[in-house]
Amino acid sequence: MTQEQIIERLRKGNESFSNNKLAHELQNQDRRSVLVSGQAPWAIILSCADSRVVPELAFDTGLGELFVLRVAGNIANTDTIASIEYAVAHLDTQVIVVLGHESCGAVGAALSGGDNGYNLNHLLAQIEPAKAQAENSDVNTVVKKNAELSANDLYDRSKILRNSVEAGNLKIVSAFYNLGSGKVDFL
Repeated sequence: MTQEQIIERLRKGNESFSNNKLAHELQNQDRRSVLVSGQAPWAIILSCADSRVVPELAFDTGLGELFVLRVAGNIANTDTIASIEYAVAHLDTQVIVVLGHESCGAVGAALSGGDNGYNLNHLLAQIEPAKAQAENSDVNTVVKKNAELSANDLYDRSKILRNSVEAGNLKIVSAFYNLGSGKVDFL
Protein backbone atom coordinates (compact mmCIF):
# COMPACT_ATOMS: atom_id res chain seq x y z
CA MET A 1 0.00 0.00 0.00
CA THR A 2 1.05 3.59 -0.57
CA GLN A 3 1.14 6.03 2.33
CA GLU A 4 -2.16 7.56 1.23
CA GLN A 5 -3.75 4.11 0.90
CA ILE A 6 -2.57 3.28 4.42
CA ILE A 7 -4.14 6.44 5.82
CA GLU A 8 -7.33 5.70 3.89
CA ARG A 9 -7.33 2.14 5.28
CA LEU A 10 -7.03 3.60 8.80
CA ARG A 11 -9.93 5.98 8.09
CA LYS A 12 -12.14 3.18 6.75
CA GLY A 13 -11.25 0.92 9.66
CA ASN A 14 -12.13 3.71 12.07
CA GLU A 15 -15.41 4.27 10.27
CA SER A 16 -16.24 0.57 10.76
CA PHE A 17 -15.34 0.84 14.45
CA SER A 18 -17.31 4.03 15.09
CA ASN A 19 -20.33 2.51 13.30
CA ASN A 20 -20.11 -0.72 15.34
CA LYS A 21 -19.32 -2.80 12.26
CA LEU A 22 -15.96 -4.37 13.14
CA ALA A 23 -14.74 -6.94 10.63
CA HIS A 24 -12.70 -8.97 13.16
CA GLU A 25 -10.40 -10.10 10.34
CA LEU A 26 -6.90 -11.53 10.80
CA GLN A 27 -7.55 -12.47 14.43
CA ASN A 28 -7.55 -16.26 14.29
CA GLN A 29 -5.19 -19.25 14.46
CA ASP A 30 -4.37 -19.04 10.74
CA ARG A 31 -3.17 -15.46 11.18
CA ARG A 32 -1.19 -16.32 14.32
CA SER A 33 0.53 -19.12 12.39
CA VAL A 34 1.48 -16.78 9.53
CA LEU A 35 3.00 -14.29 11.98
CA VAL A 36 5.31 -16.82 13.64
CA SER A 37 7.87 -16.22 10.89
CA GLY A 38 7.80 -12.40 11.17
CA GLN A 39 5.80 -9.22 11.07
CA ALA A 40 5.17 -6.56 8.46
CA PRO A 41 2.95 -3.88 10.06
CA TRP A 42 1.80 -1.23 7.63
CA ALA A 43 1.33 1.56 10.21
CA ILE A 44 2.84 2.65 13.51
CA ILE A 45 0.56 4.13 16.16
CA LEU A 46 2.02 6.13 19.05
CA SER A 47 -0.93 6.26 21.41
CA CYS A 48 -1.73 7.02 25.01
CA ALA A 49 -1.72 4.17 27.53
CA ASP A 50 -5.34 5.04 28.45
CA SER A 51 -7.42 1.85 28.65
CA ARG A 52 -10.24 3.52 26.70
CA VAL A 53 -8.08 3.94 23.60
CA VAL A 54 -7.21 0.69 21.80
CA PRO A 55 -5.70 1.42 18.37
CA GLU A 56 -6.18 -2.11 17.02
CA LEU A 57 -9.92 -1.78 17.66
CA ALA A 58 -10.23 1.91 16.77
CA PHE A 59 -8.81 1.17 13.31
CA ASP A 60 -10.47 -2.28 12.96
CA THR A 61 -7.21 -4.11 12.35
CA GLY A 62 -6.00 -7.62 12.95
CA LEU A 63 -2.86 -9.21 14.28
CA GLY A 64 0.36 -7.97 12.73
CA GLU A 65 -1.12 -4.95 10.93
CA LEU A 66 -0.19 -2.20 13.39
CA PHE A 67 3.00 -1.56 15.36
CA VAL A 68 1.57 0.04 18.51
CA LEU A 69 3.37 1.95 21.25
CA ARG A 70 1.40 3.14 24.24
CA VAL A 71 2.64 5.64 26.79
CA ALA A 72 0.71 8.12 28.91
CA GLY A 73 0.32 11.35 26.95
CA ASN A 74 1.51 9.67 23.71
CA ILE A 75 4.88 11.34 24.20
CA ALA A 76 7.84 10.80 21.90
CA ASN A 77 10.55 9.86 24.39
CA THR A 78 13.82 8.05 23.75
CA ASP A 79 12.31 4.59 24.14
CA THR A 80 9.27 5.18 21.96
CA ILE A 81 11.41 6.84 19.30
CA ALA A 82 13.85 3.91 19.30
CA SER A 83 10.99 1.43 18.94
CA ILE A 84 9.54 3.44 16.06
CA GLU A 85 12.97 3.61 14.42
CA TYR A 86 13.10 -0.19 14.57
CA ALA A 87 9.76 -0.49 12.78
CA VAL A 88 10.77 1.99 10.08
CA ALA A 89 14.33 0.74 9.55
CA HIS A 90 13.75 -3.01 9.90
CA LEU A 91 10.08 -3.57 9.07
CA ASP A 92 9.74 -0.88 6.37
CA THR A 93 6.64 0.64 7.95
CA GLN A 94 5.63 3.78 6.02
CA VAL A 95 3.12 5.68 8.18
CA ILE A 96 3.25 6.90 11.78
CA VAL A 97 0.14 8.20 13.53
CA VAL A 98 0.55 10.02 16.84
CA LEU A 99 -2.87 9.50 18.43
CA GLY A 100 -4.01 11.81 21.21
CA HIS A 101 -7.45 11.43 22.74
CA GLU A 102 -10.30 13.30 24.34
CA SER A 103 -10.01 13.94 28.10
CA CYS A 104 -6.43 12.63 28.36
CA GLY A 105 -5.58 12.18 32.04
CA ALA A 106 -1.86 12.79 31.52
CA VAL A 107 -2.56 16.12 29.82
CA GLY A 108 -5.07 16.94 32.56
CA ALA A 109 -2.40 16.23 35.19
CA ALA A 110 0.09 18.45 33.34
CA LEU A 111 -2.49 21.23 33.29
CA SER A 112 -3.20 20.81 37.03
CA GLY A 113 0.47 20.94 37.96
CA GLY A 114 1.68 20.04 41.41
CA ASP A 115 4.15 17.45 42.62
CA ASN A 116 3.30 13.98 41.32
CA GLY A 117 6.56 12.30 42.28
CA TYR A 118 9.78 11.92 40.30
CA ASN A 119 8.62 9.59 37.52
CA LEU A 120 5.26 11.16 36.77
CA ASN A 121 6.73 14.66 36.99
CA HIS A 122 9.32 13.59 34.40
CA LEU A 123 6.61 12.34 32.04
CA LEU A 124 4.37 15.39 32.54
CA ALA A 125 7.29 17.76 31.87
CA GLN A 126 7.29 16.43 28.31
CA ILE A 127 3.73 17.75 27.88
CA GLU A 128 4.69 21.27 29.02
CA PRO A 129 5.57 22.52 25.50
CA ALA A 130 2.05 21.67 24.31
CA LYS A 131 0.58 23.40 27.35
CA ALA A 132 2.65 26.51 26.58
CA GLN A 133 1.88 26.55 22.83
CA ALA A 134 -1.82 25.63 22.83
CA GLU A 135 -4.34 28.35 21.94
CA ASN A 136 -6.00 27.89 25.34
CA SER A 137 -5.83 25.63 28.39
CA ASP A 138 -8.76 23.40 27.43
CA VAL A 139 -7.55 19.82 27.87
CA ASN A 140 -8.58 18.71 24.38
CA THR A 141 -6.88 21.70 22.75
CA VAL A 142 -3.67 20.82 24.59
CA VAL A 143 -4.07 17.13 23.65
CA LYS A 144 -4.20 18.05 19.95
CA LYS A 145 -1.19 20.35 20.28
CA ASN A 146 0.67 17.61 22.18
CA ALA A 147 -0.01 15.08 19.40
CA GLU A 148 1.26 17.59 16.84
CA LEU A 149 4.41 18.34 18.84
CA SER A 150 5.07 14.65 19.46
CA ALA A 151 4.84 14.06 15.70
CA ASN A 152 7.32 16.91 15.19
CA ASP A 153 9.61 15.42 17.86
CA LEU A 154 9.75 12.14 15.96
CA TYR A 155 11.06 14.00 12.92
CA ASP A 156 13.36 16.37 14.85
CA ARG A 157 14.90 13.84 17.24
CA SER A 158 15.51 10.91 14.89
CA LYS A 159 17.89 10.90 11.95
CA ILE A 160 16.39 7.57 10.80
CA LEU A 161 12.85 8.97 10.73
CA ARG A 162 13.88 12.34 9.27
CA ASN A 163 15.85 10.67 6.46
CA SER A 164 12.90 8.37 5.69
CA VAL A 165 10.49 11.32 5.55
CA GLU A 166 12.83 13.33 3.33
CA ALA A 167 13.27 10.33 1.00
CA GLY A 168 9.47 10.03 0.69
CA ASN A 169 9.43 6.63 2.43
CA LEU A 170 7.63 7.76 5.59
CA LYS A 171 4.73 10.01 6.52
CA ILE A 172 4.11 11.21 10.10
CA VAL A 173 0.65 12.51 11.02
CA SER A 174 -1.19 13.40 14.21
CA ALA A 175 -4.76 12.47 15.08
CA PHE A 176 -7.36 12.85 17.84
CA TYR A 177 -9.57 10.05 19.16
CA ASN A 178 -13.07 11.03 20.38
CA LEU A 179 -13.98 8.80 23.32
CA GLY A 180 -17.76 8.97 22.97
CA SER A 181 -18.08 8.32 19.26
CA GLY A 182 -14.88 6.37 18.69
CA LYS A 183 -14.16 8.61 15.69
CA VAL A 184 -10.56 9.52 14.86
CA ASP A 185 -9.96 12.99 13.43
CA PHE A 186 -6.73 13.28 11.47
CA LEU A 187 -5.26 16.69 12.30
